[in-house]
Amino acid sequence: MLNRLLSGDYPRSKVLAVILVAIFLGLAFAPFLFPGVKALSVAAKVLIFVVLVASFDLLLGYTGIVSFAHTMFFGIGAYGIAVATTRMGPTWSALAVGLGGALVLSLLLSLAVGLFSLRVRAIFFAMITLAVAAAFQTLASQLSDITGGEDGLTFKVPGLLSPSFEPFDEPFLGVTLDGRLICYYLLFVVAVALVLALLRIVNSPFGRVLQAIRENEFRAEAIGYRVVVYRTTSSVLSALFACCAGAMLALWLRYNGPDTSLSFEIMMDCLLIVVIGGMGTIYGSAIGAVLFLVAQSYLQDLLRLGSEAASGLPWLSALLSPDRWLLWLGVLFVLSVYYFPTGVVGRLRAAAARKVA
Repeated sequence: MLNRLLSGDYPRSKVLAVILVAIFLGLAFAPFLFPGVKALSVAAKVLIFVVLVASFDLLLGYTGIVSFAHTMFFGIGAYGIAVATTRMGPTWSALAVGLGGALVLSLLLSLAVGLFSLRVRAIFFAMITLAVAAAFQTLASQLSDITGGEDGLTFKVPGLLSPSFEPFDEPFLGVTLDGRLICYYLLFVVAVALVLALLRIVNSPFGRVLQAIRENEFRAEAIGYRVVVYRTTSSVLSALFACCAGAMLALWLRYNGPDTSLSFEIMMDCLLIVVIGGMGTIYGSAIGAVLFLVAQSYLQDLLRLGSEAASGLPWLSALLSPDRWLLWLGVLFVLSVYYFPTGVVGRLRAAAARKVA
């Protein structure tokens, strides 16, 4: 059963297996283990980014395609939910229509970008996707009648997912059972299903061909594989998964705007998470997302405690100022790249392989 769920792609490292199980259990019981609004929001954001980063790794890590348009499909998914629920009301049919429309639009756009641009090599393709993403962000800001412009769209979700929905008067294990909790577990189930689907894709014969193209596309084409078709299919699949991640974000926030889902900063975060976790490993997206988002969310709090503890040393207190959290986040990233050049997953698997040898 486990072999079928993981598509035969085991962690191949005891330490990695323990970390992955800890992440899974931590996210599964996050509302009870880490009570509080901020902790629940961080856990939900981790679930969303695991799907987004894993879909991006399908392009970068498995196919060798550098694309900066990935957040465009992320934004399309978020806007699909936002626009549909704004126009049709907070109903399940509105969510279905919004997600379906967003998936169709993502498929068409990714197919167009793939067919017209994937014949362009390396940095030239990356620049084309960057231009397309920037144009789409500008378009989303200008179409205020549809997207709400710079202000974005605030909308309501079905009552079952609304924070005001409380089926029980008494809390369970100290946690109030409400619509917000139901929404979180909906995101959890969807995220697990999408990650398992991505595992199935990358470990299928199709995924093996993608890895062959990544290693040497000329050799892959020489033995009979239609490289453009495979690369385009990979681009389309990656866009569809990113679109689903965007829908998850909108469903959780009940708001969407250009800076929320189409920001270039999200694209940079995806790149950082892929490098930290390890390219070409779906598991790396989970580990990288947890490390990066927890550091991003709680580093300021840790620095504040450190600054107060070092109040007797003015220079150290100033260095640990919460306002310098981006500096320390950069330092942590540099150290992670230096000590884990192949990512956390790559390093742990290499260490396990050396031990076996």
